[in-house]
Amino acid sequence: MVFEIRTAAPEDAAGIARLWAVTMPQLVMTARGVAAGLRRAKSRVVLVAVDGPEVVGYANIYLPDPAEQAPRVRITVHVAPASRRLGIGSALLEHVTAGAAEAGAARLLVVVGDDDESKGFATRRGFIIGRRMSHSKAELSAAREPVAAPSGLRIVDYEQVDPRQVYLAEAAVRDDDPSGLSGGPAYDEWLESYWNHPDLRRDLSIAVVDGDTVLSFVTTTAGPERSMIWSNLTGTIPSARGRGLAKVVKSHALARARDAGFRIASTGNDAGNAPMLAVNEWLGYRVSSSAWTAEKAL
Repeated sequence: MVFEIRTAAPEDAAGIARLWAVTMPQLVMTARGVAAGLRRAKSRVVLVAVDGPEVVGYANIYLPDPAEQAPRVRITVHVAPASRRLGIGSALLEHVTAGAAEAGAARLLVVVGDDDESKGFATRRGFIIGRRMSHSKAELSAAREPVAAPSGLRIVDYEQVDPRQVYLAEAAVRDDDPSGLSGGPAYDEWLESYWNHPDLRRDLSIAVVDGDTVLSFVTTTAGPERSMIWSNLTGTIPSARGRGLAKVVKSHALARARDAGFRIASTGNDAGNAPMLAVNEWLGYRVSSSAWTAEKAL
């Protein structure tokens, strides 16, 4: 195979979506969503490995804030199973490592599959395996009935809430994710790339609010072709924890998705996040696969 590595373009979106469907099937990653991300995202560098017209590998760099000192920078590398052991993953990793170093990275953070080949690829290149991640699925036909909000609080969907309030709630919970995978861009890019993302279902994304303040939320993306939703991020701001609000928002989101005709709900968690795992188990999620974080000092 003769492959080429180059910057991804919106015309690569269908091939990237097909690759992700094979390598990370629990995620919602539609071609139109990928195309929009490639057009709008300013804080990512995205590369593809191509063999003629076929996308056989993918990599990206989540660029750090220029003001951040010696940051840990998240990267992604995926290679189609049929195209592995041909040097594609090594070449992509070399490119994104160089790009991350140029952006000031002191460490790299990546997610690797829970299989010997993937973990071996990472450790042979100096990465240290870290935290276990669990991917879970729930049959929406068995979704529980929604849980009521505590007295004085309202349940709304994202059509009824100020996006800046959702952003502020996200920012308040990101650093509590022990995996380090829940970072996000500044508000203007977030509004364009996340809030206006074509895969976001605002009607299936739920928040509990006190006045205008978002206390708890779940952001839902959907892939109608696969009849699947993905809970992209669920969180409760620190001052509102211990009141069962994550169970409220997520039970409403799953019930709405069921009523909208979706069959499968998928999500991912750090395996050490016991409170969220307990909520998911109560909602009917069962672990379907695993992955690991891995880090490398530069």
